[in-house]
Amino acid sequence: MVDEALSAGAVARRLGIAVTTLRTWHQRYGLGPSEHVPGHHRRYTAADLARLEIMNRLTAEGVSPAEAARWARQAPEPVSARGPRTARSRSARAGGGATIPVNRAGPVARGLARAAMRLDAATISETITRSIATDGVVGTWDRLLRPVLVGVGERHAATGALIEVEHLISRCVSAAFAAVVAARPAVPGRPPRILLSCADEEQHSLPLEALAAALAEAGVNHRMLGARVPVAALLDAVDRTGPAAVVVWSHTRITADPAQLVALLSAARRPLLVLAAGPGWRADTLPAGVVRPADLAEAVSLAIAVRDSLDRSAAS
Repeated sequence: MVDEALSAGAVARRLGIAVTTLRTWHQRYGLGPSEHVPGHHRRYTAADLARLEIMNRLTAEGVSPAEAARWARQAPEPVSARGPRTARSRSARAGGGATIPVNRAGPVARGLARAAMRLDAATISETITRSIATDGVVGTWDRLLRPVLVGVGERHAATGALIEVEHLISRCVSAAFAAVVAARPAVPGRPPRILLSCADEEQHSLPLEALAAALAEAGVNHRMLGARVPVAALLDAVDRTGPAAVVVWSHTRITADPAQLVALLSAARRPLLVLAAGPGWRADTLPAGVVRPADLAEAVSLAIAVRDSLDRSAAS
């Protein structure tokens, strides 16, 4: 966070976006600079930057710009923009007395958010497990987990706090998804034909774990390589296992290098389907032949379609 006002160019460099994007967010969503000195361009304050950080992070996670802007405008003013901290503000920064916004996600999500603020791992795990049992992996991810995870990230962007909350809930989510996979072993006679991998240097693997659990739930055999898979290692895995479909997850633009996808399409054992999953990928940079699923449900549907196509080919 900054205490001095910044120019549009300085803010763009901090966020890693173009100045034209800042102008668009200002014109369309009202997320512009608020400090004005007569005879000079308006400048961005600490509060302005905090809102823009939320906007930038949420859009990178796949939230629509209009929705991300609404969340950003509702964010609390950062401590540095309010002057000296009181005992209450210090408590809020540490997590005490604060809440995690979950928008309209419902009472179960609000309960999960409260448990996360208490660092109550038992309740977090129980809530997730119960939701998976009733709503399935996709429903749990879309209606329960994503709102809470986005809310935690929003609070962190605004205050710098809640790192411990994010780490704890992420571990609980990973464990719940791993339990789904473990409870549904590979279907006999069907070799894993779906390969799941994070892009090179991509460390944000939780959505890919959600996909793995959803595939297991649907009875689709798969292999999971996990985070930070170099292109050479991914190509070796494709050559050794011959998957029918490969999913490459990228959470940010930094890790979304289309060259990784081109390499897959040029592989000797080219997969029938290459999926570029995640908000990091830009549709206008994807090579021809690559599919970008809109969400978790679509990624699962595409994987099922590939499996069923192979089954029909084998039976004919």
